[in-house]
Amino acid sequence: MADKVKIGFVGAGKIFAEYVEGCRGFRNVEIAAVADLDRERAVEQAGRFGIPKALAVDELLVDPEISIVVNLTVPLVHAEVSLAILQAGKHVYSEKPLAVSRDEGFRVLRTAEAAGLRVGCAPDTFLGGGQQTCRKLIDDGWIGQPVAAVAFMAGHGPESWHPNPDFFYQTGGGPLFDMGPYYLTSLINLLGPGRRVTGSARISFEERIATSQEHFGRHLPVTVPTHVAAVLDFAAGPVASLITSFDIWASNLPRIEVYGSEGSLSVPDPNIFGGVVQVRRAGSDHWSEVPLTHGSAMRRGIGVAEMARAIIADRPQRASGAMAYHVLDIMQAIGEASEFGQHVILQSTCDRPAALPTGLLPGTLD
Repeated sequence: MADKVKIGFVGAGKIFAEYVEGCRGFRNVEIAAVADLDRERAVEQAGRFGIPKALAVDELLVDPEISIVVNLTVPLVHAEVSLAILQAGKHVYSEKPLAVSRDEGFRVLRTAEAAGLRVGCAPDTFLGGGQQTCRKLIDDGWIGQPVAAVAFMAGHGPESWHPNPDFFYQTGGGPLFDMGPYYLTSLINLLGPGRRVTGSARISFEERIATSQEHFGRHLPVTVPTHVAAVLDFAAGPVASLITSFDIWASNLPRIEVYGSEGSLSVPDPNIFGGVVQVRRAGSDHWSEVPLTHGSAMRRGIGVAEMARAIIADRPQRASGAMAYHVLDIMQAIGEASEFGQHVILQSTCDRPAALPTGLLPGTLD
């Protein structure tokens, strides 16, 4: 494989522009094509971003130039589309979540393994400067031995602004499956894999009313929990409390905090690549902001570029399918814990992803 890997996109919706601009910040990937069920949208986006080819999905999957296909479809069909990509002999990088059930996610990983192909998955925000700075602080012992953590995603849902809010309240959506992957991936990057979970979940309102310009006044049926509270035990010992909610108008909750034997760490929003990092060591009477140890001028797409680099270098990638499956396992287990009123031992595990080195030049990953 050449040093520059050609990639294609399936799905040209709202997040597509972020990926295109993010991927173009790295020297080792080249965007060759885009496909969408709406062929006109694919043509429009190809013209907007100067992408050489606008194709039908089937055409993109057989294009011999393309090595990695980025799956930006809606969550309910992530697994179906990823399987088609793998069966066409191409590596796949999927938007989160990997799938909407363990069975679907496992089938994706098993298909890739049998074909000698790779699966990558968002989120890749844990590779940003804010999250990597927190990782370095923990690894370097600034807060001692981690013993606990909290993670809160408290909002009131996307129906006020998203142009297609329906899927957020259907299978594969809700605050846990939509936003939970950012928080859980951040915690795994900082603390390692989980061991067991328990939790409670509810549907607070049976329908939502869209207020975005495109769908103002339309009623949206709700079929998934919109408030989820969980406790996650990590294999290494720490215990984390997690809340994800679309039912909260306002709060003063932190995004993520990690508590150690020698101090506390305030972790920035895991949905962004930068943010403010703060530490308060034992005996101090105030929080201190820590300069970022890694660059924060990144965007969605670093996970794709890092996967391409890992393929070339024949090494493990960081935003891996195994970690995405572990996140999926945690999320499904939280729902089972709520339904059956018990702790659930996780069926999966994963390696804690390797930290990024410091001092990287823009557009490089090694």
